[in-house]
Amino acid sequence: MLEALVGSFVLVAASEMGDKTQLLAFSLATRFRKPWHVLAGIFVATVANHALASSVGSWVSTHVPAKWMALLLAVLFIGFGLWTLKPDTLDEDGGKPPRFGAFLTTVVLFFLAEMGDKTQLATMAVAARYQAPITVTLGTTAGMMLSDGLAVFLGDRLAGRVQMNWVRWAAASLFFIFGALSLWTALRMS
Repeated sequence: MLEALVGSFVLVAASEMGDKTQLLAFSLATRFRKPWHVLAGIFVATVANHALASSVGSWVSTHVPAKWMALLLAVLFIGFGLWTLKPDTLDEDGGKPPRFGAFLTTVVLFFLAEMGDKTQLATMAVAARYQAPITVTLGTTAGMMLSDGLAVFLGDRLAGRVQMNWVRWAAASLFFIFGALSLWTALRMS
């Protein structure tokens, strides 16, 4: 359980750096100037999104033979590693004023932005690997809160000091390691 918690935390915290949802967190914090409301919205959206992803990942892992699951996870993790190397951008909405407050706007936008995002899909894959949806949801949510909390509270100050290239390569390396471990597991089952 500790491996699932720490592994999912580290993987998502690193891969969220520079991700479009981290950029969204920074943008919402800048727009609303209510960091705690934005962070609470991120938390609610992440728990809902990652609980769904972890449940699906665990369900899939019980219905797919172990060897095929390990091969699928190897391909997914390596694919996520490659995806992580490509910088994300955030499309602005033209400066329209938000209809709802900081919290509700953040919940809705963040939940939708996470759908099909690499951190959601990584959550699904990690839950499939560990078959521990609650533990993985806790780990990935904590990872998202760390990364997006940095964007909400320190975004302006960190932007010029952290080289995102290094962060992307570190996150991609974690995905590649998970992919290699899954491939090794699949090959041992032959």
